[in-house]
Amino acid sequence: MEAPLRDAQWRSLYGLSYPVFTTVVDKLKPYITQSQLSLPSDYAVAMVLSRLFHGFSAKTLATRYGLEPYLISKITNMVTRLLATKLYPEFIKIPVSRRRLVETTQGFQELTSLPNICGAIDGTAVRLQHLSSDTVNSSMYYSRYGFPSVLLQVVADHKKLFWDVCVKAPGGFDDATHFRDSLLYNRLISGDIVWDKGINVRGQHVRPYIVGDWCFPLLSFLLTPFSGNRTGSPPENAYDEALLKGRKMVEEAIGLLKGRWKILQNLNVGLSHAPQTIVACCVLHNLCQIAREPEPEIWREPEENGSPPRVLENEKSFYYYGGSAKQALADDLYQRLSSR
Repeated sequence: MEAPLRDAQWRSLYGLSYPVFTTVVDKLKPYITQSQLSLPSDYAVAMVLSRLFHGFSAKTLATRYGLEPYLISKITNMVTRLLATKLYPEFIKIPVSRRRLVETTQGFQELTSLPNICGAIDGTAVRLQHLSSDTVNSSMYYSRYGFPSVLLQVVADHKKLFWDVCVKAPGGFDDATHFRDSLLYNRLISGDIVWDKGINVRGQHVRPYIVGDWCFPLLSFLLTPFSGNRTGSPPENAYDEALLKGRKMVEEAIGLLKGRWKILQNLNVGLSHAPQTIVACCVLHNLCQIAREPEPEIWREPEENGSPPRVLENEKSFYYYGGSAKQALADDLYQRLSSR
């Protein structure tokens, strides 16, 4: 079979081309072999990819493969755990090197005309098909949309590649709370990551920053819009439009993630295995983006609305510098646009 036809067939079955599939198998094979699984590595990986791509339940897949549902669940849990732990460090990386940081900020500047953006952050509720009646504090898992879920927080670059993934909160939490409980927040607030390559904008020091929507707190390393309905001054509106172009990268990345790995549209694994399954899909998303796999139809998220989160006591100086940086960037952008 010719390569294009073969790859089209593999994408329809497993969500990715044959070369990407072999990459996944080759990287997981040493760990699967150690597990003493009675199935060949490529067979186990193919089965799990089929489940993640189509969203099949363990029972449905058991019928297709002639195996018991418990064995399907066991293999799914093993492969997703390996993806989420062994492959995560290789394929989901914070831009810590100066070369990658420069490449990322330049990529975002070409998209938005705003300097020093190093990522775009967003959160999404991953719906749970079933929440056990004996789940502790089960009401905390219900999102504002009325269904049980867990929260996924991601940061994407200008190529729609995730460079940070966090799944720590039940669906009833808000994005700001989830963010503040993440390792990313602690590393950003301590200056442990992406603090290098600061620039001067109208006398204001602007460190590399990520961009987010109104759900996130305004901080020196996380800049948010002035408003969502063009009610600000001309510089503020120009800034908001530019910021939206940057935020679109993470919104599209999440849409591609849920569009390709359909299990995330209605997650049919146990709550204890939900985080690793979600992270595994994020790793596979990056593999597909790096390999330039054809992008699937984007899964559309419901519109969000509400008020910005309150500023915490330990964030006040970061909030002040964030506000100053935001205004300086808005004024600088508007002047550049006006002089064209």
